[in-house]
Amino acid sequence: MGIEAITELIDALRGENGCPWDRKQTPQTISVYLVEEIYELIDAIDSGEHDSVCEELGDVLFQILFLISLFRDMGHFDFKNVVDLIVEKMKRRHPHVYGKDKVDSAEAVQERWHKIKIKEKQHIPTDSVLESVPSNLPALMRAYRISERAAKTGFDWHDIFGVLEKVEEELNELKTVLKAQDPTSKDKELLALEFGDILFSLVNVARFANIHPETALRGSTVKFEKRFKYMEKLVSNNGKDMESIPQHKLDDLWEEAKEKVG
Repeated sequence: MGIEAITELIDALRGENGCPWDRKQTPQTISVYLVEEIYELIDAIDSGEHDSVCEELGDVLFQILFLISLFRDMGHFDFKNVVDLIVEKMKRRHPHVYGKDKVDSAEAVQERWHKIKIKEKQHIPTDSVLESVPSNLPALMRAYRISERAAKTGFDWHDIFGVLEKVEEELNELKTVLKAQDPTSKDKELLALEFGDILFSLVNVARFANIHPETALRGSTVKFEKRFKYMEKLVSNNGKDMESIPQHKLDDLWEEAKEKVG
């Protein structure tokens, strides 16, 4: 079976004698499910379970083809139009493969890609190079893209150490705000802004280090989960709960978890 099997399935689900739920869906509603399925796919990839990756890829593919069928039925475009456009665009953006251009590194490819994208968008009126960054991206991912776009214009630090100095500066500003305020009546909006400045600066550290902050944070969160679950299991095996354990004992358990689960 190929793509046709899925499109036939979708047509049947949305047909006259199909499923009422599928028939009432819109591009807006399906886009929400697509986002959810993509995150489930990312979880599967991180888990290393190949069967799960295969299943989640199918879910994502189904949502994409469902969207195409909706736009096809509205008379806008069909599957062939989508394929033709992406093939044309990918060939255009790889002149070192489909043309005579030469590049000798992944970094050079990325730089060429960016220049080609700018050239492609020149006919579209825009007030800022940042407008191409989707507003609905998760905050951490969007911050990375925004800083990346700004850096392409030359508005950037000279090196990673300059960014680290900025992180320290922002951290000191947060400390100043915390010390200056009454603990019972902190200005949450100001604190949030100062904390956000720290996060944005750290995003730039990640960019200079050639790592993605979303991937890095996800990895650290998974690591914390494993260690914490190990602690919970140890406590539970002794017939106790986490709330009953003194802080210094929890610290000892945490050190043990670090040794056992990494």
